[in-house]
Amino acid sequence: MIPEIKKILCATDLSANARYSCGYAASLAHRYGAGITIIHVLEPEIRGGYAYDLSPYITDEKWEEIEKRQEEEAISDIKTRLAQFSEEVAREHASCLFNIDEIIVIRGNPVEKILLYTKSGDFDMVVMGSRGHGTFVDAMVGSTARRVLRRCEIPVLVVRLPKDEE
Repeated sequence: MIPEIKKILCATDLSANARYSCGYAASLAHRYGAGITIIHVLEPEIRGGYAYDLSPYITDEKWEEIEKRQEEEAISDIKTRLAQFSEEVAREHASCLFNIDEIIVIRGNPVEKILLYTKSGDFDMVVMGSRGHGTFVDAMVGSTARRVLRRCEIPVLVVRLPKDEE
């Protein structure tokens, strides 16, 4: 049986490796006539630093309002950067049709959010980069790609940068 690939979830952190792995997503999308959804996950911030110093002067409600506004601005900025990123990848791979269905920017644990979207979005595969920090770091900490690969219920293509570009 030959698998049908119609929807690809491309996880990116906007790094050079993510650009390289998006090339693979573009190639697969072109070959199979698939759409691509790009996802970028903002890691949750821990309130600290200035928040601690200013806590007697600013209510929790005000902090929540400030954090919400900052998150909205960050999401807007990242969506703009992802749209530019997509256009650049499309230019770099001009022979490939690069059809972006959706750009998703959310806050949370990257592994959990990627896995959540694979289940809720009817995707056929995930394409993502791996930084390749080395065996020791991967064994001790575990990369996002390694954890997604281990737990994902659909195929995952993990792309590493070529050695000469690391």
